[in-house]
Amino acid sequence: MTLLDAPKYDPRRDKMRRIAVVAIILVLILAAIGYWRFRNWPEEHRVDQFLTAIEHKEYDKAFAIWTNDPDWKQHPQKFVNYTRGQFELDWGPSGDFGAIREHKILGGVRTPEDTGVVVAVRINDRAEPVPIIVNRKTKELGFSPVGVRINTF
Repeated sequence: MTLLDAPKYDPRRDKMRRIAVVAIILVLILAAIGYWRFRNWPEEHRVDQFLTAIEHKEYDKAFAIWTNDPDWKQHPQKFVNYTRGQFELDWGPSGDFGAIREHKILGGVRTPEDTGVVVAVRINDRAEPVPIIVNRKTKELGFSPVGVRINTF
């Protein structure tokens, strides 16, 4: 085949190629946006489960989520530093937030070491969000030593 024997130009094939390239680029952009938006979803969902259990006054279930140990009753000696009783004092009706009636997950940011996610939560329509840290490896929850500022748009 020589240059003069080139195949006849097919505009339909060229159009399909352009559509395929544009579609691939759009899928990659949407995947990047989806990843960016939902990269902390597992940790945010964990905090949501925890606070939902608190709202329903299921403190045993909430403590199991907090410690990521559903069998915590089998070995309470493991939790001598933060007991179930102290947990209920912190998160129960006599705690800092009073009876928790509602919550809203505002978002989360990863720690600089990428070992945890600090999730900002608005509890009972308080102005100041509460930062709860979730260990990415163990899924344990804890009080965050630092606050977090989440820009909502």
